[in-house]
Amino acid sequence: MANVLNFPAEARDRAGKGAARAARREGRVPGVIYGNKQDPVMITVDPVELFKQVSTPGFFGRVYEIEVDGKAHRVLPRDLQLDPVTDRPIHVDFMRFSASTRVNVEVVVNFLNEEECPGIRQGGVLNVVRHAVELLCAPDNIPEILEADLTGLEVGDSIHISAISLPEGVEPTVTDRDFTVATIAAPTIVEEVEEEDEEGLEGEEGVEGAEGEEGGDAEEGGEQED
Repeated sequence: MANVLNFPAEARDRAGKGAARAARREGRVPGVIYGNKQDPVMITVDPVELFKQVSTPGFFGRVYEIEVDGKAHRVLPRDLQLDPVTDRPIHVDFMRFSASTRVNVEVVVNFLNEEECPGIRQGGVLNVVRHAVELLCAPDNIPEILEADLTGLEVGDSIHISAISLPEGVEPTVTDRDFTVATIAAPTIVEEVEEEDEEGLEGEEGVEGAEGEEGGDAEEGGEQED
């Protein structure tokens, strides 16, 4: 079950752009809580706390409990608007959910035991195809992270979604194939062709010598004419 984190918020009286701008002038970030067949609740949140949560991977897959005017709302972040110049959050949306709600979320994949992977020890490279996997599940059952074990994998081996353990009731949104999450790729070897460079240098020396000889003959011929 997903950990539920408390997120402090304050109610705001009015909706609309004017009220949102007023909240920003007061140093707050406007937001809204909606969904689950209940009336929307207008809120403001502390920009420092919001930035802290957004900066941590998995923000849109975390369950929060927001208390407003004595009422607790269990929510998921659904949308975040950023200032196009500063990249600072300027609005955030949270969605309420019920026991029957199922949502699509992206969960980050963590790769374990690289030191136990023969392919990597032999110079192979971990080629990550999917840094995160989109899952379909109930909000209370969102895994914090997915773990892929690299133990025993050789160069050329692949890790498919079937090799990653998922909690009960959680499934990938792609169900028609056992898609690849990562591979152990062969190392890239760049060979330097030194012989060709040497031959090129010898050819250039020969040309310079020939030009010098021709120039000497011409000068001697001129002196004889005098």
